[in-house]
Amino acid sequence: MPNDKNDSVTITDVTLREYGQNIPAEYLHIFTPEIRVEIALRLIDAGMRNIEILSCIHPRISPAMNKEALKKITQDLGRVNSINFITLVPNNAGYKNFLAYNLGPDGYNHTMGVFFSAIEAHNIANLGRPLSETIEEYTIIIRDASSHNIRTIGYVSAAFGYFEPESGVLIKPDLDEVNNYIDLLLDLGVDTVTLSDLQGVANEERTRKIFETILNKRKGRDRDKLGYHPHHTSGKAAIANSNIAYNLGIRRFDSSLGGTGGCVTGAPGNQPTEMLVDCFHSLGIQTGLNKTKIIALTEMVQRKLYKKIPLAREKGKEVRCKEKDVL
Repeated sequence: MPNDKNDSVTITDVTLREYGQNIPAEYLHIFTPEIRVEIALRLIDAGMRNIEILSCIHPRISPAMNKEALKKITQDLGRVNSINFITLVPNNAGYKNFLAYNLGPDGYNHTMGVFFSAIEAHNIANLGRPLSETIEEYTIIIRDASSHNIRTIGYVSAAFGYFEPESGVLIKPDLDEVNNYIDLLLDLGVDTVTLSDLQGVANEERTRKIFETILNKRKGRDRDKLGYHPHHTSGKAAIANSNIAYNLGIRRFDSSLGGTGGCVTGAPGNQPTEMLVDCFHSLGIQTGLNKTKIIALTEMVQRKLYKKIPLAREKGKEVRCKEKDVL
């Protein structure tokens, strides 16, 4: 990384949404709305301005995202115009809930996150239907959201590849298609597009190659709107890949406290927020975050949550969502 003290990055913490999606129903007495609000407020106090907080997914898949909890959290946090709270919407039913929970600009003013996979097999496993159907529905959703002045961001999952569980084969994405997905989302009006290494399949060399290829195809267009979201079993490996992305001009990064989280289809966790902040600060790169407060918060969630709650995917469960479950 170049040591430019005038340079800065934007970090989005995804702990509450990603970790929350993986918590089994029998542990909701620990992962309460109250502790989730406390974590959000402490993230804000530490300087975090972008927080993935909720997901309008069916509670059959993610019990912590039930209607009562979502309403309690949004009411207790209220409307905070200086903070970019992000709520994911997987399909039209989820979008209807986003509107019903008053999360648009006339209410709690959340940003809507939409997501699909660059790999057909993973899109079916994660969203329960073909990629073409997902994109068609999202096109309608994003256009309607735009008419309501709802801010939207997009995620392209498995943009670095996908190990298909049954065959064990690494399916590589078509990078021309990935670039087309970026254009599609930006043309629809989303603010940013984040590329996800869903299973941490890319080492530093492959991360560099994929980012270089995509950025070359884009000829510098909208680089400031692109982000990186690595899932990895090793925090150090994820940080190393983020270094590669940074050196290529990426300035938006997703992370979670302690590196926990991942996808309900069994993907590993994220790069640790505290390690990412420490890395950038050690190189004189501004994050706007208080490292001491981030570390203290990480210690708190590890003590009160992580040590007490075994996540569903840590038991070896591969969750396959049928379309009727993904609401």
